[in-house]
Amino acid sequence: MEKRVLLFIFLTFLVLYAYQALFMPPVPPPDQQEAPAGIGVVDQATTEAEPEVAQGPADDLATAPAVETLPTAEVVQGDTQERDVRVETTNVVAVFTNRGALLKSWRLKNYLDEFGEPLDLVATELMGASPLPFSLVTSDPAVTSALNTALFSVRGAPQGGIQTTPTALTFDYQDSAGLSASKTFRLEPASYVIEFQSRVTQGGEALQLQIAWGPAVGNPRPSVTRWAKSDGGLTYGNGELTRFSVDDIVGEPSHQGTFAYAGVDDHYFLTGAIHPGESTVTYRRITVPPADPASGELYAVAWSIQGDNLPQPLAFFAGPKDFDVLEAVDLDLVRAIDFGIFAVIVVPLLRTLNWIYGFIGNYGWSIVLLTIIINAVMFPLRHKSVVSMRKMQEIQPEAKAIQERYAKLKSSDPAKQKMNQELMALYRERGVNPAGGCLPMLLTMPVLFAFYSLLTVAIELRGAPFFLWIHDLSVPDPYFVTPVLMGASQMWQQWMTPMAGVDPTQQKVMRLMPLMFMFFMLWLPAGVTLYWLVSNVWTIGQTYLTNYLIGPPIVKVVRPPAERRVKRAGAGQTKAAAEEK
Repeated sequence: MEKRVLLFIFLTFLVLYAYQALFMPPVPPPDQQEAPAGIGVVDQATTEAEPEVAQGPADDLATAPAVETLPTAEVVQGDTQERDVRVETTNVVAVFTNRGALLKSWRLKNYLDEFGEPLDLVATELMGASPLPFSLVTSDPAVTSALNTALFSVRGAPQGGIQTTPTALTFDYQDSAGLSASKTFRLEPASYVIEFQSRVTQGGEALQLQIAWGPAVGNPRPSVTRWAKSDGGLTYGNGELTRFSVDDIVGEPSHQGTFAYAGVDDHYFLTGAIHPGESTVTYRRITVPPADPASGELYAVAWSIQGDNLPQPLAFFAGPKDFDVLEAVDLDLVRAIDFGIFAVIVVPLLRTLNWIYGFIGNYGWSIVLLTIIINAVMFPLRHKSVVSMRKMQEIQPEAKAIQERYAKLKSSDPAKQKMNQELMALYRERGVNPAGGCLPMLLTMPVLFAFYSLLTVAIELRGAPFFLWIHDLSVPDPYFVTPVLMGASQMWQQWMTPMAGVDPTQQKVMRLMPLMFMFFMLWLPAGVTLYWLVSNVWTIGQTYLTNYLIGPPIVKVVRPPAERRVKRAGAGQTKAAAEEK
């Protein structure tokens, strides 16, 4: 029965690996499409009628063609020079520019990028070639251009330091041509939510606006691991979460509905509008050729939202996909974290992991301790499984003898049914359940796979060090030490597994499985391989303990029928010869 459990685990990992390799291919080079009026974009979703246009080098992004502007009009209310407004809260450092009253930078103080700096969720590398967050788009390209290039006056700018109370910034602009615009941003002192309110009038008439965020979430960058989720769109409405890959965006860029939230996310971060209601969300793919052509093109996903009755103000979330952070904003927002089919188990495990971390202060050792706790809880089930397999091992010679007596019969022969009856009678007599070895192990699988899912998506592990060479538990072990140790422990565990009744071909496959597991683990996050290594070590120790408690197997040797007849006759004589005497 043990070989079935191992085969089940192996096939499950094979399915996970094949899904990632086959159904998440590299993004193909996109086509060129005309950008929204008044906003330059590097590359967007294409239609079938438009020809493919080659992408230029990254350095040429700033050379986007100039947008149409309104006829020269006297500025009634605005500013005379461009300047930035910096707002620092407990969690973020936001920088606004008065040119267009746009968000220029949104740095997360508690999350670092690859250079050790606070991560910026605004695509600063594409600045000047793509819209900045909170750009406004109208039906008139000239008005759109004016709104996003005019110098606004600023009210409510903080004096400096970390803000401990809500901060409200108001940007105003008005010219003699009748264009009037007002934008208000409100930031809470300990939140990743920014409330946005806008009003634009032309000749006293309010204009319908589309709010464009631009590329999200952050600067285009290659994924550190093939298992990490790339940028993509998502919407949540009517209790259903829908995700859109880059290919989906090219085929269908716009989505209309009544949404609880909508935006763009990657593996660890989310940018989205909260409770926009009935609205239309539009996504666009933006590509940037990297500095190293061998690494392939980088891409980002730009998005915008519009609706006749968007809430005023409308809240936007731009921050980490941390369960507690998202739950504090909106309970439905936690669904943006892809915990998989075992989410009901993952959440308690995540809370337990964070609770342990509160005492230990190291997520690596927290994973070790939680793995030990989980295996200790599952000790009775595994013990029962080993005991059941031991009983099966003890009756294996008798079961094999029964099978050999019917080996020459075809499976369609009615007499073949007697073999099953004899086997079942043997199981009842010895108190053996044929499924007793597999069933307890299968019951533990949801917990094991839930923990696996937790370790691959939890943002808590992003940048979390363990010790020595492991500086980030969310990326693969740079020196492959833990995968190799995991493979060695798997081979040790395999060596301890009895192979009685397994044909030679299956034995060879079973011996190769630890090497296959080790190969899979090479590119998995170090936290996952650490968990699997500790589980293997625990299982090895538990197997030794169980074998000590139940003692060595008592295997009964079953002699062939002819030998039994000779033995009963005595001294090598047949039964008939003995009776003649």
